[in-house]
Amino acid sequence: MIKPKLHYYDLGSGVVAFSSTRHGGVGTDTHASFSINKYCGDDVEAIALNRKALASELGIETERLIVPHQVHGVESRLIANDFFSLSQPVRDQILDGVDAVMTNEAGVCVGVSTADCIPVLVYDKHHHAVAAIHAGWRGTLRHIALKTVREMTVNFGSVANELMAVIGPGISLKHFEIGQEVYDQFASADFDMDAIAQLYPVREKKEGEPPMKWHIDLKRCNRMDLEMAGLDSSKIMDSAICTFDSVEDYFSARRLGIDSGRIYNALILR
Repeated sequence: MIKPKLHYYDLGSGVVAFSSTRHGGVGTDTHASFSINKYCGDDVEAIALNRKALASELGIETERLIVPHQVHGVESRLIANDFFSLSQPVRDQILDGVDAVMTNEAGVCVGVSTADCIPVLVYDKHHHAVAAIHAGWRGTLRHIALKTVREMTVNFGSVANELMAVIGPGISLKHFEIGQEVYDQFASADFDMDAIAQLYPVREKKEGEPPMKWHIDLKRCNRMDLEMAGLDSSKIMDSAICTFDSVEDYFSARRLGIDSGRIYNALILR
């Protein structure tokens, strides 16, 4: 029997929030064993079986699993009930190029896929609404978490300081080495570089390279954006899981390669 092993977050009785692990599915090699993302080279049948198992675990139909095709942008989609009356090709088109999804429909699982990038899950218990955000370094650079929270205020009437958020498994400061050009982009995007960046010795120094390189704390970047959006810092939870260090349990593209499985980070309203 396929039974995905999920890492749950406690956000209250009205919602189920979780990140999937690598365990409990049927994938193999770098997709082993649980992944539901069809855009990363996994076997189609394995994805279908894993999706069916996850839907069963959550008590919903597989079509209620929302898995966008992410492009490291900042576009979001609101999933309303009429979404499910559309044909599958139209649904796929709506979710193409999307890096954040939100809903206030019960029984709809909205999630994003990650493998070192930072997932952010947001819950509004007062308006019974949720959002899942994929914040890679490019999305973080463009403040996708801040943007999505502001969209929740428009779509649901959310009040930022009433929201709860989870920062899920992602790469840590220690392992996120970047080039000077990326550092400069973050500096130009009004991030506090003293707070988010640190120099580390180069892991594999090449001839002509400097001995030290910048590392950026993407989790802290997104926490700062959530706080800038108005969230209370005490209502922002951090899973404290580094995907690079925890590759046995969570997918890491920097450890396994891009052609590997993905963590599914999601929320479903009850």
